[in-house]
Amino acid sequence: MANYLVTGANRGIGLEYCRQLKERGDTVIAICRSACDELKNLGVQIESNIDITDDASVNDLVHRLKGLHLDVLINNAGIIEERSSIDNLNFESIRRQFEVNALGTLRVTGALLPNLKNGSKIIIMTSRMGSIEDNTSGGSYGYRMSKVAVSMAGKSLSLDLKPKGIAVAILHPGLVQTRMTGFSGITTSESVQGLLKRIDELNLDNTGTFWHSNGEILPW
Repeated sequence: MANYLVTGANRGIGLEYCRQLKERGDTVIAICRSACDELKNLGVQIESNIDITDDASVNDLVHRLKGLHLDVLINNAGIIEERSSIDNLNFESIRRQFEVNALGTLRVTGALLPNLKNGSKIIIMTSRMGSIEDNTSGGSYGYRMSKVAVSMAGKSLSLDLKPKGIAVAILHPGLVQTRMTGFSGITTSESVQGLLKRIDELNLDNTGTFWHSNGEILPW
């Protein structure tokens, strides 16, 4: 049994992470702004009223979790807003996506480093839409740019934390049936099954890898 912390645990992939981890016997700490009934009914530890874009809120989380060892930190919280085109740039929306997807992830990870030890793992949930080489359609400036940024954070973390024995995976869930994608693609269950395989396989030899949930290594 291992201790897993999952951000963005209230719905979609985050909720499914919590469900599957609980079912296999792991201890789950679910982080969210507010907990839905589905999450409450899982019987996991819930830490609500947490806003990963707010320093004071994240510091409150750190205080709540003081002394708790985390085996795996899953940075899942993320948003996607209107897909800004070059003819219709919404800089406020772009900035919000950076705050949640990139800076929020880094804020949580940095704050919880004292809870991670040799052998712990950090998971950065990113997107294939953050692949520069794979971008063949343009647009979606806020989402794409924020995901490039968080992938770079994950790569740097993998190098900085390797001497401490902490491995980092940068994961794309696939096109998944969530509100974020308009419910098109594979099921959250299928996605998380693959993601957990990648997490279980993560070690210091493959740290810093950008993986699809199906095991494919994706281009930067």
